[in-house]
Amino acid sequence: MIRRSTIVLLLILGIVIGFAIYFNKSKAQQATVSLTTTPETQASYLFDATDGQPTNIRVESKTGEVVELARDAKIVWVVKQPLEAAAEQGAVEAAASQITAMAITDHLPNINPKDVGLDAPDYKLSVKFTNNVERITQIGVVTPTGNGYYVSSGNETVIVSKSAIDAIVGLLTNPPYAETLTPSPSPVTATDVPPLPSTPEVATATNETATPKP
Repeated sequence: MIRRSTIVLLLILGIVIGFAIYFNKSKAQQATVSLTTTPETQASYLFDATDGQPTNIRVESKTGEVVELARDAKIVWVVKQPLEAAAEQGAVEAAASQITAMAITDHLPNINPKDVGLDAPDYKLSVKFTNNVERITQIGVVTPTGNGYYVSSGNETVIVSKSAIDAIVGLLTNPPYAETLTPSPSPVTATDVPPLPSTPEVATATNETATPKP
């Protein structure tokens, strides 16, 4: 016959096990609710993806430097400024991809443009897209942390990654011209060398007197 104390211990053990199961189940349900109700943070970008792909990129500095890249009638990138020339397609495509991936790291709705260099911007970036929309942004000074630039986007001031901006404004000092091959000089053969002019014999006077033959 089971003792009463044993029955009590079994009841207590059952209650403890049941409470533990209930507690773990409740905690799992709360974690599930937390995951489903927490909104995901979506990255925002300087240019809207709905505008399409860049077809014209123009960068100007406040010191007067300009570089402009555009797709021609054959949808091939060319350099329009500072000199019209063929463009290195890979380099320009990399720049175009960088433009569409410029992530905004912070929004500053109440900042004075003069305090961040946007009253006299260091750079102006103009981009035309496949939907025929042109977006113009002004680029101010570097942030105190050195990680971004202050950028004017519409009526709002935002911070954009410094590396992303540097990749674009770097086109001013290194325009993506296509490399041109310089023909190597042809080897010179003996037949290519014109003959030297003959040197006329110079008669020399002597002091000897001709002796008549007997």
